[in-house]
Amino acid sequence: MVITSEHILCEIKNEVLLITINRPDKLNALNKQTIEELHETLIEAENRNEIRAIILTGAGQKAFVAGADIAEFSDFSVEQGKQLSSNGHFKVFNFIENFSKPIIAAVNGFALGGGLELAMACHLRVVSDNAKMGLPEVSLGLIPGYGGTQRLAHLVGKGKAIEMIVTADMINAQEAYKWGIANHITTQDELLNKCFEITSKISSKSPTAIKTAIKVINAGYNTKLNGYEVEIEEFGKSFATKDFKEGVSAFLEKRKPNFTGE
Repeated sequence: MVITSEHILCEIKNEVLLITINRPDKLNALNKQTIEELHETLIEAENRNEIRAIILTGAGQKAFVAGADIAEFSDFSVEQGKQLSSNGHFKVFNFIENFSKPIIAAVNGFALGGGLELAMACHLRVVSDNAKMGLPEVSLGLIPGYGGTQRLAHLVGKGKAIEMIVTADMINAQEAYKWGIANHITTQDELLNKCFEITSKISSKSPTAIKTAIKVINAGYNTKLNGYEVEIEEFGKSFATKDFKEGVSAFLEKRKPNFTGE
């Protein structure tokens, strides 16, 4: 069983790890401890072969994550600010984006600042119809520091990203869907069901191929890499995997494949 910590609740269901950020009295705001606990949980999930996908959500019905814990960094120096951002990128946000298993953000309410950045780092986003999303950092004299300036522009385009960040305006679920932030909208009651519906499809596919697909898609957004060249290389490597041999055999034999992730 995946370890549950003070601010992170975990449950495994049908090869899916449900992670709940559990600080409802603080609207699940991300403090240092929560980031550390989430990092440790993700490391363990990475090494558990029986986990095929992850759903990430927030406790309660008000918020997914309503931002970072402002009280923790109100008196930071320049170097402390840089370290705060760097640690977050390394331990959670970039870690999630490059995770080998699909991570779905189940956005069940407010996703503001670091909360929206967390959702955008995930591979898919399913949002409840009461959700409100935004990056309000300029209202504090800051900019988004956990990848928001980059990932928002990738999802919605440069113009809309600049508008959202410099006005600090929130958008609702329908607007998030229109602009490509949300993959799906549901009622709050059906939110997790929709996520599990998606993960049931993922669980039946090749873990090896899924891991590679995530890697190659991300390569296309890395200015140091040529995504097409990475695709050619990884496509070739796929032919050496047991999952490829199993997938082809199952197709020719007209049966369901039994993928092992090798």
